[in-house]
Amino acid sequence: MPGITADDESETEEPVFDDGSDPNGADGRDPDGSDSPGGTDDNGIQIDMISADRIDGMRTMEKIRLILDGVHDGNIVILEQGLTPDEESKLIEVTMSEINPDGFTGIEIETYPGETKNDSGFFGRLIGNDDTNKLTVIGPANRIETLHKDETLISTLVTRT
Repeated sequence: MPGITADDESETEEPVFDDGSDPNGADGRDPDGSDSPGGTDDNGIQIDMISADRIDGMRTMEKIRLILDGVHDGNIVILEQGLTPDEESKLIEVTMSEINPDGFTGIEIETYPGETKNDSGFFGRLIGNDDTNKLTVIGPANRIETLHKDETLISTLVTRT
C-alpha cells in the first residue's frame, strides 16, 4: 500500500498567472503587485481615516509626522477631529520645508469649521479658546483638488497621477 512521503508533498506545481508571473510575489513585491504596506495597487487610492481618540494623546510633531508620512505615500488623510490653528500652522511650515521639485509637491488641506459656542467669538479666539475643527481632509497637492466647500460639504476630486 503506497504512502505519502515528504517528496510527494514537495512536488506540487507552483501556481502562475496567465502572463507567467508569480502570484506569490517572487519579484519582491506584494502578491497584489504593489510595494505599499497596505496592499493597495496603482488602481486605487488609500484613504486613512484617523479617529480623534488616536491623535488625542499625541504631541504636535507626532500628529504632523503621522499626517505627512501618509501624504508622502500618496494617501488621503482624514482627521475626525481637526488640528488646532497652531498645529495647522506648524503642519504648513513643515510641509513647505519638505517640498522638492522632483518628488513631494506639498499638501492640499480642507477643514470644516468647528461648532461655534457662545464664548468662542472673536474675543474667545483672541485669548486662545478656539474650538478644534470637526473634520480635516489632507492629501498630496498633485492628487487632490477641492471643487467646492461650504459649511456642510467638501467636494474633492482625487486623481491617480
